[in-house]
Amino acid sequence: MIRMMKRFSFTKKKRLVSNSQFKAVMARGRRLSNEVLTLYMAKNDCEYSRLGVSVGKSRGNAVVRNRLKRLMREAFRQNQQQIPAGFDYVLMISPRWPKKSNVEKSPKLPTFEQVEASFLALANSSPGARDS
Repeated sequence: MIRMMKRFSFTKKKRLVSNSQFKAVMARGRRLSNEVLTLYMAKNDCEYSRLGVSVGKSRGNAVVRNRLKRLMREAFRQNQQQIPAGFDYVLMISPRWPKKSNVEKSPKLPTFEQVEASFLALANSSPGARDS
């Protein structure tokens, strides 16, 4: 049971946390986007993938932004084995995703299934990712 849990872990070594790490990935990485997410990915010197998540204030209040970040981290955590290893990933909500609905006051949130499918499609569509 513990072995299975380790496989799906999201430890500190798999996180991008500093502003310089984010900027490095965004500067040298490849940018891919679809209706739900924008993904920057750049090769790293590790044999495992690392993730950074960024959600701007225009996406809603702290509750909404934290929910979006949890969805993106969980999509990465559950699918680490299905994406190319040795890359740093920075995930953001796509600018094409509607910020606020005209009918509702709160922003419309993507579902976990939408975030997961979008992340996998982007991470596995990069030609550089398939070479490694």
